[in-house]
Amino acid sequence: MPSSPDTPAAIVRRKARCFRRDRRGSAAVEFALVAPVFFGLLFAIIEAALVFFASQTLETATQDVARLVMTGQAQGIGYTQSQFKDQVCSRISALFDCQNGIYVDVESFPSFDKAIPPDAIDPNKQFVTTMQYKPGQACDVVLVRLFYQWPVFVTRLGYDYDMSNLGNGKRLLTATAAFRNEPFGSGACP
Repeated sequence: MPSSPDTPAAIVRRKARCFRRDRRGSAAVEFALVAPVFFGLLFAIIEAALVFFASQTLETATQDVARLVMTGQAQGIGYTQSQFKDQVCSRISALFDCQNGIYVDVESFPSFDKAIPPDAIDPNKQFVTTMQYKPGQACDVVLVRLFYQWPVFVTRLGYDYDMSNLGNGKRLLTATAAFRNEPFGSGACP
């Protein structure tokens, strides 16, 4: 015997059929499922681009200030480490907290095969902040390194892609220039 249209079972079946055919909220539900992954990936891409851009900016500043040492200008003027850092800061854009965040290391060596700098990150993933300023004399091999601890946010949120290389969750940006100082008017280098 067929059930009458007003029985509770018939009402439930009718509502279930209407619910299955109604697609008005499906786009919102699908977007809610996909949105966290989409925005996480989008912000990770933006963060990676910013880190790359900051690294390139630091690299350019390193090449510029290294020229001051290579040509003997920094030695002739008698720059201190602080004055040399001021030269670095004048070449860096607003991306960096220059006075508190940039570290400058300038070391001289007798030859290129001896130019082995110490690691900037210790085994505990801590940044080693002992920096030197030894621009050397004419014909010395010099290594100029700039460091900056870049804050990383998005890529540390549990994804498999983590850009930090320090224990404090930051990425150490490093820029290096290795060169032989010019003779500074004393003839040719040996």
